[in-house]
Amino acid sequence: MKQYSHSIKALLLAAAFSLPTMAFAAEPAMMKDGMMVDHKGMTVYTYDKDAGGKSMCNGECAEYWPPMMAPAGAKAEGKWTVIKRDDGKMQWAYDGKPLYYFQKDKAPGEMKGDKMKDVWHAVREHM
Repeated sequence: MKQYSHSIKALLLAAAFSLPTMAFAAEPAMMKDGMMVDHKGMTVYTYDKDAGGKSMCNGECAEYWPPMMAPAGAKAEGKWTVIKRDDGKMQWAYDGKPLYYFQKDKAPGEMKGDKMKDVWHAVREHM
């Protein structure tokens, strides 16, 4: 019985420690050093021409600025929403703004697209 009791305690302890991690993993990106990055550390951007929760970056634009795609079954939570793109695929949006990557960012933490043409912006803590 003592062995069983220790096993239950260990299992409960493991569950308690993994709960915050599981909740955190549900968000597609996080703030790090004042900038929004995905779980690989890649910078996330917004586009000033997007309006009304709709992406205006399609076709060739989306080749240079790949959308932050949402997996099938992704659900809105808090400031996170999922929008439908012109091609029917789903994209993450934060605070109503569709999110993108920049093709020339090759390593975590790079922000080569920040302020590009004064319409692309790395997402900062105080958007």
